[in-house]
Amino acid sequence: MRLVILGGGVIGVTTAYYLARDGHEVTVVDRHRTVGRETSFANAGLIAPGHAYAWASPRAPKILLQSLYRGDTALRFRLKADPRMWAWSLRFLANCTAARNRTNTLRKLALCRYSQQALVALREETGIRYDETTRGCLYLYRDPAHFEAGLRNAAMLRDSGLALEAIEPGRCVEIEPALAPAKDKLSGAIFAPTDESGDARLFTERLARLCEDLGVAFEMGAAITRLDAAGDRIERVVTDRGDVVGDAYVLALGSDSPLLVRPLGIGLPVYPIKGYSVTVPILDPDAAPAVGGVDEGHLVAFARMGDRLRLTATAEFAGYDRSYEPRHFAGMLRVARELFPRGGAYDKPTYWACLRPMTPDGPPVFGRARHSNLWFNTGHGHMGWTMACGSGRITADLIAGRKPEIDVSDLTLARY
Repeated sequence: MRLVILGGGVIGVTTAYYLARDGHEVTVVDRHRTVGRETSFANAGLIAPGHAYAWASPRAPKILLQSLYRGDTALRFRLKADPRMWAWSLRFLANCTAARNRTNTLRKLALCRYSQQALVALREETGIRYDETTRGCLYLYRDPAHFEAGLRNAAMLRDSGLALEAIEPGRCVEIEPALAPAKDKLSGAIFAPTDESGDARLFTERLARLCEDLGVAFEMGAAITRLDAAGDRIERVVTDRGDVVGDAYVLALGSDSPLLVRPLGIGLPVYPIKGYSVTVPILDPDAAPAVGGVDEGHLVAFARMGDRLRLTATAEFAGYDRSYEPRHFAGMLRVARELFPRGGAYDKPTYWACLRPMTPDGPPVFGRARHSNLWFNTGHGHMGWTMACGSGRITADLIAGRKPEIDVSDLTLARY
């Protein structure tokens, strides 16, 4: 079968790999000149089932309300005259109950754990390397009450079989010696020993080369303008460099996915939530973290990638605005200086902002809708890197008519 993958990020490229391994003729189409140049380019780097919580929670509405008059909240809501934002936001608020949060978190967790297993298998099979670290992740708490709340929240992950350990500050430093200067600032941490980290862009680029060895074609620098349909089938992808035709198509365009299918009458509930990242050279290897994690009080993630330190923060409801200014990164640089004062060359930052493709409930969208040959693999939010390999395998299974290894019956568009 001829398969056309719409999108050359980590989701699109992993999907191409598994489809090519199944023997299909695969073409990847993307507007950028090389793969992994959108959300995959400079993300947090954490492969983190231990942080699979759904963002829609009982606490989220209060935080979003505070963000209207404060600039220091982790979730930020910017009022816009955008009907799509308001419709998505109402669905998001409907998922902010304790019961819905638990259901959505456990759905995300199942996919994250399956995907990590797929990633490990792929790494063992191919030898692919991407500045990975497999020593776990630390989720740090500074406030005792916040730590207690985090432990209560983590119970739902532990009850589902995920290994999580509550540890005191001294144990934090044993696991990550670079935290020694910040030991007195910590109340404790949750250690996820099986979590990992790595460079999603590097992984995507190197997996694309493996895809080429399997015969995958990459139509890069081709901006997709529309999908042409006849009846219940997609006939072609129209780009600014000509048409691309296949027997079936996979939508893996992240935040741009709903824009492409709206003219076809498909209301895909994916909306962009902007995130910020800054990358700095490592100044002192012994003073920089070797274990990734999150400062939960400020929701600043950190991960080492070779000779670089990646920091990420903020979830901003700002539409399709990709702009950023140096002031947007001041908070995460301050946190990094507090945790790892000699770890990074913080005066030599490289800034980045991306759009995370979020669904209102949290899990991505698989399966089909009104077109028999258009498959969805989109809406992974801030967990695209964690969920990539599992999502690629699931999509390949669905296209082949195989039953996926985990239940995805509640992860289709029909749930909306």
